[in-house]
Amino acid sequence: MLNKAQSEKEFLKNYNIHDYDIPLTSVDLVIFTIREQCLHVLLVKRGDFPFKGEWSLPGGFIDVHKDKDLDATALRKLREKTGVRVPYLEQLQGFGSRTRDPRGWSTTFVYFSLIASDQIELAHGGTADAAQWFPINAESRLPKLAFDHAEIFQVALQRLYNKVEYSSLAAHLLPTEFTLTDLQQVYQIVLGRQIDKSAFRKRIKEGNFLDELEGQFRYGSNRPAQLYRIKEGSGLVYYSRTLSNE
Repeated sequence: MLNKAQSEKEFLKNYNIHDYDIPLTSVDLVIFTIREQCLHVLLVKRGDFPFKGEWSLPGGFIDVHKDKDLDATALRKLREKTGVRVPYLEQLQGFGSRTRDPRGWSTTFVYFSLIASDQIELAHGGTADAAQWFPINAESRLPKLAFDHAEIFQVALQRLYNKVEYSSLAAHLLPTEFTLTDLQQVYQIVLGRQIDKSAFRKRIKEGNFLDELEGQFRYGSNRPAQLYRIKEGSGLVYYSRTLSNE
């Protein structure tokens, strides 16, 4: 008589997942950066059906032979499109329905990523003909997006706005070394409003997530500006108050 472990092994040996209807499963990315003093999102033009020639968020199917988990799929796709290996990456949520993809019932796990623009080397290939940054502001509208990517983009953008209000998240849009003025400008660009300088610097000091680079300054027409970087191993800092309530 087989014991439990042997019975399970025998069951798995004879189990065939293709005996069942399985939804298409992919990972999509909403990748943000700051370019020319404006928040941008990365879109790719599809080179194959469905939605050939239309713009979409970058992403693709899970590779069961290469990807050990969803994060691995997201990092692989991000690296393929931007050349970046260790960005800020956060899982947003899952989206799924029988109508979002004309090929059949499908689900996607969406991540959003923040990247400093000086780190990016855009690439295309596979089912994408082109990769391009699009500005996010009142004057510009994104092109029509394939699948349900317009809805996904809006959810990711709202997550970005909300988290920037009460965390250190926006610092991940900066190069490795930056000034406090750079950091404040990034917050202002994302939120679309001015922030009080003294209150902002007090908030950053309380967060204690930056290392001052001793003896390193940026020189310009005004007095030298101290350079900083995010502390190694520092996770996101969360504040009890939003910037709106400072």
